[in-house]
Amino acid sequence: MPFTPTEKLSTEVAELITHYPEGESRSASLMVLHAIQDEAGYISAEAMQWAAAEIGVKPMHLYELVTFYPMLREEPPGKFVLKVCRTLSCAMAGGTELHKNICNKLKLDPNAHGLQTTEDGKFSIEFAECLASCGTGPVMMCNNDFHEAVTEEKSNEILGSCE
Repeated sequence: MPFTPTEKLSTEVAELITHYPEGESRSASLMVLHAIQDEAGYISAEAMQWAAAEIGVKPMHLYELVTFYPMLREEPPGKFVLKVCRTLSCAMAGGTELHKNICNKLKLDPNAHGLQTTEDGKFSIEFAECLASCGTGPVMMCNNDFHEAVTEEKSNEILGSCE
């Protein structure tokens, strides 16, 4: 399926590329990938091909970035994206157990570390690097909503509030 960017995305990408010196448009790669994901929710192979042509790089360059950085995804996420912090302070406060409990509740693999999505497409869960609330762990996000000191009971409430 061909990727057709919206006019807004095309304009944004063209603008991003102008922020870098002539001949250095490759430096815009991460920003362009973020723009695509912000609009589409993920970065398809077709989107990478389009972006590579816009930037003037080979698609493989973008594929390497998408597969390296955990915040970039190649698959469409669920309606509700859960991010559980996995850094040391949250792990010590129960973040790993929180991730496991949510995975079990959603019938997903608690040992997986990448993005996982429920069969109905309602939820996706992934580990996240520091969510910047080390003193109130474990922390998680549900889409753009931030939650601190998340217990199993609190995570059940968060999941239950997702309509």
